[in-house]
Amino acid sequence: MGKTAIILGATGLTGSLVLEQLLVDDRYERILLFSRSSCGVDHPKLTEYLGDLLHLEEFKEQFKGDEVYVCIGTTRKKTPDPDQYRKIDFGIPVQAAQLAKENDIKGMAVVSAIGADSNSSFKYNRIKGDMEKTVMEVGIPRTYILRPSMIAGDRKEHRSGERIGLKIFKALQFLFIGKLKKYKAVDANAIANKMIALLNSDEASSIIESDHIS
Repeated sequence: MGKTAIILGATGLTGSLVLEQLLVDDRYERILLFSRSSCGVDHPKLTEYLGDLLHLEEFKEQFKGDEVYVCIGTTRKKTPDPDQYRKIDFGIPVQAAQLAKENDIKGMAVVSAIGADSNSSFKYNRIKGDMEKTVMEVGIPRTYILRPSMIAGDRKEHRSGERIGLKIFKALQFLFIGKLKKYKAVDANAIANKMIALLNSDEASSIIESDHIS
């Protein structure tokens, strides 16, 4: 019998690529999506549960499977209110970990961000660091946290400023050598590939820095 995977954030860039790959992966029989809006994909493997992910505990009975992919997050531009920002970037992954633990799910992969540090003086990095620490403490047997630098890929959203910034960032990639290597842009496909590979391995729980993702 094939595995059941749970994805949070399948409407975003990385999450949509995880979904795309799992739908054609014979190791998986069912894919469960939890989201505020439909991903627009019709497939016999796929089941969607729509609702407010800030109250993920309401889906406890449906949140059952073999592994969880957390590809959800926001930006300071989208969510300028710091309390709301924390509810999303800290609250949702932590709730997912707690539900996974309660429902005996053995594997979880979470997209965090480079520079995550619970002791950082920067709020964004501190929230990500707090999230990582709390998720790890939940104690899911195989927990993998990925810390990508800027994520490259074809986004559904039309964010011209970000697109221009990414082009400039990628044009300067040759400068990122030695200790700066981990700040190179990471393709979203590489992140999706790494998450799936980790959750189909016997590797111990770990934090994967950006330059070790691809």
